Amino acid sequence: MHLLFVTSLLPERDPTTGFEIANQAIIAAYRRQGVRLSFAGFRRPGSRPPGHDSVDLGEIVIENALASRKQKALWALRAMASGRTISAQKLALYSRAALMKRLAEAGPVDGYILNSVQMPGAYPFLSREMPSIFIAHNVEHRSALENAKNATDATSRLLYRREAALLKRVETRLCRQARVIHGLSAADLEGLGLAGDPRALPLALSIGRPASKHDAGERRHDVGLIGTWSWAPNRVGLDWFVNEVAPHLPNDITVAIAGRFDGGPPAAPANIRYVGRVPDAQAFVRASRVLALATRGGTGVQLKTIETFEEGMPAVATPAALRGIGRIPANVRTADDARGFANELAALVRAERAGANLRLDGSAFAMSQKLALDRAIQDGLRRFDRAHELHSRGAATASPQAGRLVSLSPERG
Repeated sequence: MHLLFVTSLLPERDPTTGFEIANQAIIAAYRRQGVRLSFAGFRRPGSRPPGHDSVDLGEIVIENALASRKQKALWALRAMASGRTISAQKLALYSRAALMKRLAEAGPVDGYILNSVQMPGAYPFLSREMPSIFIAHNVEHRSALENAKNATDATSRLLYRREAALLKRVETRLCRQARVIHGLSAADLEGLGLAGDPRALPLALSIGRPASKHDAGERRHDVGLIGTWSWAPNRVGLDWFVNEVAPHLPNDITVAIAGRFDGGPPAAPANIRYVGRVPDAQAFVRASRVLALATRGGTGVQLKTIETFEEGMPAVATPAALRGIGRIPANVRTADDARGFANELAALVRAERAGANLRLDGSAFAMSQKLALDRAIQDGLRRFDRAHELHSRGAATASPQAGRLVSLSPERG
């Protein structure tokens, strides 16, 4: 089977964001099932050219954190004029005919994997052009509604509410038209209105990095937080930690926060330092005594939670950080209020300083995640293949030519 993986950004060799890490895990699972994948998408400026299996749609600035104020305003104005979401408008650089001509470079394919809502939001015809598998990384309309609720000004609230309404329409259409829908948790599939739908299959995710077999004992800070803070749901959790949790921490507990911001970071006490994007996220994690998983909203699965468990790291997590996770390791504590979260962090830090061995072997957790991911991808491919076969039989009854493998062509549709 040959599938075209249609995504906003082509896969990176060294993924850094949660979206890219999730993509890497999903792509590896498809390949373990023997699927031939080709890719179509844009690239960040200065990124490496893609391989021969990719249709490179060009360089594009997509993250708000890297865009100027003027560029953000242009995106918003053009989105208003086109009726698209802002995230989709960033990608809407091709006409239908031009995009289909480019996608034809992938050769004959059996269908599309529509990776998140951005590309089919920018190009609605994609979900009708070929049989598709839709991968929902989040319940995007719910995340947008949360962003509206947490926005600090009226303009942002209005923009997020508009995004939520448009995203709900896009997600409803994609779920209606797809032959298989994968979410990153059962709760997300329910949030998409797919409870009980046999086409809806949740994916477990594994980071796939080898966990450390030896603890070198290097501790650069007591508490570590890492994330893409330019993404609004992540920023809500960070602001909660800095403004509400940190004041309850003892002054001698040091906190390091890694990751990129859209604008400046929140003002913080003296025992907190911002270290920006780190060259090695795994090394940053391992150099922490304890990790803080301070998620306060959003949808989907928290990749930093999965990474923490696969590394066997001690952590304190909010209930929101644990969504989609079936089994919680023994060295992870849960707290939802600020004082309780700080107290749990302080207790784990003190135990670690006193010589307690709080790190576990996370390999069993990682293996269980990988096996569950493979089962879900395999089940999805079986359903996709059965639907493709039934469709081909029905079409062949109407036309002797219709049962042949569909090829991408700019003339289709």
